[in-house]
Amino acid sequence: MEARRQARARRASPAVVASRAIGEVFITCGVLMLLFVTYQLWWTNVRAQAQAGREASDLQKDWESGERKPGAFEPGQGFALLHIPKLDVVVPIAEGINSKQVLDRGMVGHYAEGALKTAMPDARTGNFGLAGHRNTHGEPFRYINRLEPGDPIVVETQGEYFVYKMASMLPVTPPSNVSVLDPVPKGSGFTGPGRYITLTTCTPEFTSKYRLIVWGKMVEERPRSKGKPDALVS
Repeated sequence: MEARRQARARRASPAVVASRAIGEVFITCGVLMLLFVTYQLWWTNVRAQAQAGREASDLQKDWESGERKPGAFEPGQGFALLHIPKLDVVVPIAEGINSKQVLDRGMVGHYAEGALKTAMPDARTGNFGLAGHRNTHGEPFRYINRLEPGDPIVVETQGEYFVYKMASMLPVTPPSNVSVLDPVPKGSGFTGPGRYITLTTCTPEFTSKYRLIVWGKMVEERPRSKGKPDALVS
């Protein structure tokens, strides 16, 4: 009898069993969340940066061999390299802003379709609009908020370098504010037609609630045959 009483005393009550089960569920959920965060913050960057690196290498090889010709580009096709020396960024520019084809592969995308279509760098006037991830998937635009007026932004194509100087920034604006991509972008401080560049990304970090905008103005168009512009010469 005494042994049976001791066994019953050692047997866990239903409340204890339930609390243990709930604890195990929380631990499992925590592990799954940790794996998801690791995937989002680390693995997507590793994979996207590798994809972007291959695209940049292939693009440069094609330029050297003459296989790629200047002209119209297909959606998702890389056609230029974006250099932001202050941020140590060198990233391919592809046609369009589709997530799977362009942005999630670590590249930045050219606004090239419909009402959001913007000019190419070689246009005599216009606004070359680009979008890029601020977090995850290579996050090429993570630190563009650190740019200051006068910092160079360089677009390298098969035949030329286009050098812009950062001019102004709009820290927060709704995604619906597409006027930032106008030929003379509203809020930029530019007062007339010119040759501009617009960088757009999400803000605050790790959200897509608003947009951060950086504008630049072209200050030099340099043929590749003359070598790199000063902004890219260390």
